[in-house]
Amino acid sequence: MAAVPSAHIDRKKYSRLLAKTLPRSIRSEEENDRVLKIVERLMDKGEDNLTPEENALLDLLVTLVERFEEDYYQLEKKSSSTPLGILKELMAAREIKPSDLWSVLGSKGLTSEILSGKRDIGKSRARALAEFLHVSFARICGSVYLIGSGRVPCASLVWLTPRR
Repeated sequence: MAAVPSAHIDRKKYSRLLAKTLPRSIRSEEENDRVLKIVERLMDKGEDNLTPEENALLDLLVTLVERFEEDYYQLEKKSSSTPLGILKELMAAREIKPSDLWSVLGSKGLTSEILSGKRDIGKSRARALAEFLHVSFARICGSVYLIGSGRVPCASLVWLTPRR
């Protein structure tokens, strides 16, 4: 997870948010869904509209979701994992059909080309998929991201859900 810019956090406000959301280690899909709903509500406010306390809570919740999904969905973290392979694993684990991605990727044809491996996912589509699937951009692109014929470490792309 990218470092959150330090901002003054009001302990009382943050304590109230924690008491309301009760974040804890996620151990079931039901709990994961509950936390994802909170994450979605916070993200819907827009990053510029979040208080420092809400930003801190969002960062914590996204970390908990990512940790759960790594364990629960057992996604490979090897450098040989491809963005397409990771996308297919996420789709299978969440029972997502290609038609569910048409609006995310832009069209039925483009979705088909990406899922068949004829076209790379690309940076902007990986961002859209990460937002749709509520996972980090790094999760979609794996440990390396293919750009043309070069391999660029995902960390150098520096965009993680939520954006900071």
